[in-house]
Amino acid sequence: MTLPLTAIYPHVFQPITVGSITLKNRIQFSPIVSRHADPYTGTCTNDLVEFLGAQARSGAGLVTIGSSPIDYDRARDFYGCLSVVRESDVASLSVLAEEVHRYGAKLSIELTHAGAVSDPALLAGPAFAPSVIPGIHNPSTTKEIDRVEMDEVKQHWVDCVRRVKRAGFDMAMIHGAHMNLFASFLTPLLNRRTDDYGGNPENRMRFPLEVLKACREEAGPDFGLELRISGDERVPGGVTLEERIAFLNAAAPYIDMVIVSTGGFLFPETAAYMMAGYHFPHLLNVETAAEIKKGIGLPVSVVGGITTIDEAEQILAAGKADIVAMAKALIADQDLVTKAKAGRADDIRPCLRCLECAYGGLTGTPLRCSVNPQAGREVKYREIPLARRKKRVLVIGGGPAGMTAARTACERGHEVTLWEKSERLGGRLYEATALPQKDTARAYVDWAIRSTMKCGATVVLGKEATPAAVEAEAPDAVIVAVGAAFARPPIDGIDLPQVMTVSEADLGTKPVGRNVVVCGGGLSGSECAAGLGMAGKKVTVVDILPEEALCQDAVDLVRVAIFSLLRDKGIQRVQGTVEAITTTGVLVALAGGATVELPADTVVVAFGLRPNPAVVGPLLDVVAESYLVGDCRNVGKIFTANHDAFNVAVEV
Repeated sequence: MTLPLTAIYPHVFQPITVGSITLKNRIQFSPIVSRHADPYTGTCTNDLVEFLGAQARSGAGLVTIGSSPIDYDRARDFYGCLSVVRESDVASLSVLAEEVHRYGAKLSIELTHAGAVSDPALLAGPAFAPSVIPGIHNPSTTKEIDRVEMDEVKQHWVDCVRRVKRAGFDMAMIHGAHMNLFASFLTPLLNRRTDDYGGNPENRMRFPLEVLKACREEAGPDFGLELRISGDERVPGGVTLEERIAFLNAAAPYIDMVIVSTGGFLFPETAAYMMAGYHFPHLLNVETAAEIKKGIGLPVSVVGGITTIDEAEQILAAGKADIVAMAKALIADQDLVTKAKAGRADDIRPCLRCLECAYGGLTGTPLRCSVNPQAGREVKYREIPLARRKKRVLVIGGGPAGMTAARTACERGHEVTLWEKSERLGGRLYEATALPQKDTARAYVDWAIRSTMKCGATVVLGKEATPAAVEAEAPDAVIVAVGAAFARPPIDGIDLPQVMTVSEADLGTKPVGRNVVVCGGGLSGSECAAGLGMAGKKVTVVDILPEEALCQDAVDLVRVAIFSLLRDKGIQRVQGTVEAITTTGVLVALAGGATVELPADTVVVAFGLRPNPAVVGPLLDVVAESYLVGDCRNVGKIFTANHDAFNVAVEV
């Protein structure tokens, strides 16, 4: 007897009833602001419709639109968020509901009042807070909300529930997490009021419960309400787990499910937990969600550091949550759930947890993904177009850019050959993913190689490209993706035996001593230092730039996590110029003018990569249609390599 496909992940594909709504499976596309709405008016766009369609096509049972303000003048926290504040919004909202429903998914929306975590530039007046607290709030841009304003805010929530219900949505999520206005009333850290809405837990619950009660009265019995909370605010003085459970039990008559997140916007270290990057553990909030589930009688969804369908099955099978919410993984592979259901989990493209999808919230830059160049660009690239004329395409280089170029060109119907001068594909991905916390990136390397080997391209390993070899191959088009080499500035002592590259340190190909100086505090140098610190080494990082100017190529939440990790491991920073490397250490000219020697038995040089025009130039001169992609064109990240290669290959 053949088992049904759903038996592969039996808990994931078990339907669940939430309130009056039945979800086809236990996967929720968790809210993320894709910045596809008009950045000034919040008006729905075709890009947003197609992005929501892609979320539903992923196979998720519940799709939740990201943070949408209940008041566009006083509650907004992102450019490019969706407007639900006008009656005229209902028509375009109905198009979103129609698009999601045609794939069998249910649709919800995160309704937010950002409160004091708003960007003042987005507001028409001071931000609202339960209390204005010196040292936490800026009194010039923050106002203690009064009773009349509280009633207005409550009515805004009610009005937005009414609009999305009219538009055909199935649910609405009340955003009560991340230190926004709703959450701030609950936490003693942020609520110092002396009226009936502050002080003891019952008073601090009062306004949030009034909001939920009013929303339920508007929603009626057939429209779902979910509540997002931070199970752990991760700051001293935050809400305790016991108090959180007590609040949820008080809220239970008004809501149908709870989604457990963590952290909050007001403090950089806690903000980094909200959307956990690769420096954080997997399954970040699962144990907290399990405790909440034990204490309440509502379905519990959990989000945070859940990257694979296997992790989702593990959580559900253990009974630690009823629903698993993911966003980044479902963006990295927009067919994740459907592939899993079909028994094709090995084909799922892994998420890096790099948080590039979160970049742009303060500018309205539309969402993009490091490993999926089609994500966020569904209007133009929902399907990769077939080439109008089949060509013989030669790809030179088997790193991330070369592999993406080969896969894309094959998908377009071209005859593709890929040359890689080493004996394996992957390029610098091996060293870039060597640190312990980059397990998801290593999974991506495996996927990229596996997918490239079976994409239909002829892969030739151990083949070095020369102009003569390219001419003999006689391709119609050439894509050069040969990468870049480590920069080695002319510093005295750089060739001493105790000096190694950041790659050698990360891969462990050379022994590292007890005292280490890392020369270069950019992303690769800082991450290498963090890895060495985690291994128990005493590490000092030297860079000519101050800390605030370093790692600017990383997403802000990743920078915060890296710098926090460096501090936790006691890693020192020195601002200055490396003048020489000696047998006993590193001579550094400090920013103030003095020169010091930093003692070291190992020196790691992390001065970045540099393209070599002398290598790539001749390869471009053989065939008229030749392109340069990846690090050999412009040194960057996996994101830039993949997008660079895709943008070329999709047009060849």
